[in-house]
Amino acid sequence: MTATESQPAVQPDDRPALEIPDALPLQPEDPPRVGEFWLRGRLGANAAGFLYTAATEDGRDAIVAMMTEGSADDAAARERFVHAVDELPDDAVLAHNGSDDGDLALWAAFGPIRADDGSSAAADERLLAERRGEDVLSAVLMDRIPQPGKLRGPDFRHYWENRRRPGLFRIWPLPWPNALRPASRWALAFALLTMALIMALAVFLAWLLFRHAAPLEPEPVIPTPSSTTTVTVTPTTPPPGTGSTTGPTPPSVTPTTGIPTPEPSGSGSIPTTPGSKL
Repeated sequence: MTATESQPAVQPDDRPALEIPDALPLQPEDPPRVGEFWLRGRLGANAAGFLYTAATEDGRDAIVAMMTEGSADDAAARERFVHAVDELPDDAVLAHNGSDDGDLALWAAFGPIRADDGSSAAADERLLAERRGEDVLSAVLMDRIPQPGKLRGPDFRHYWENRRRPGLFRIWPLPWPNALRPASRWALAFALLTMALIMALAVFLAWLLFRHAAPLEPEPVIPTPSSTTTVTVTPTTPPPGTGSTTGPTPPSVTPTTGIPTPEPSGSGSIPTTPGSKL
């Protein structure tokens, strides 16, 4: 008996289920959510779009195919995406966005996928959904169309193949409140409480530093005169070298300030009547 004959034959029912590789983690440019499906990881990507593993909030698993930025801007590529989705059975397409969203990338969710219980049926459903998503993206890229005739000239290439970022998406309302797990909520509450305590401590320290500070005294008020008098002095003597001036001498102007001026000592009163001059 040879070694080959000594090995027991494996029955079809005893074969293990096909192992499906885990998805790659999401990149920063990937959307966290499309429609009602939360994206979990990347399964594959090409110039036409991306394949994601996704799930709803109630635990339903699905495969999501989403166009890239370049293919979403091409009207012909969007039309090929819509036709490929329409050709699938109705129960295979769980959800999709409208084709009239001209500024958004088209996406479609494929399934249904039962919960992973280790059976081959769950693995087969997931593989079937992945294959349908690949077929849709291949229809957009047109890489499985048979080439008629002989290849001549340069290879065909789409003008948008270098623009491989995920297409535009819109999320409203914002998904972060629903995406927070209990541990994340506790972390957020702890961070907010720590910030509040730091602010309260800063206010308390400021009160301790400035509670005994002396109040600032106001600057002394400098009184200003209520009224000022402008005195104009008119010279009665001509400047030297100009000769005598003819004509009456202009009278001097004595300012009136309202303050009595005392008479000079040693001088008597000057008579004001004509008879006193004689």
